[in-house]
Amino acid sequence: MAGNTSTRGFASMNLEKQREIARKGGKAAHEKGTAHEFTTDEARAAGRKGGERVSANRAHMAEIGRLGGKRSAVRRSMHKGQDQANHAKQSEQSNGEGQLEASDNGNGNVNG
Repeated sequence: MAGNTSTRGFASMNLEKQREIARKGGKAAHEKGTAHEFTTDEARAAGRKGGERVSANRAHMAEIGRLGGKRSAVRRSMHKGQDQANHAKQSEQSNGEGQLEASDNGNGNVNG
């Protein structure tokens, strides 16, 4: 063996092989009836526990807040630009500007 690497065990397998084995194990457990399925209360408790762990890291929460604020600002500015463009387009149409006049070319067809 070279260094600290081992060629034995689950962790030494490639990711595809690990997933295949895990999938077979999960399927067998469900067929056997021994697979654990979370109740609503268990899932709620697990989510609360995870949320408490994440929110305890103040630096992480501050970073999340900064990123969310930046994304909101970008989204808001994009919508603002779209709203202004839509408003200008509606104004042109109500003023009659920017519209092509239809004309009869003599054979009954109207070209715009």
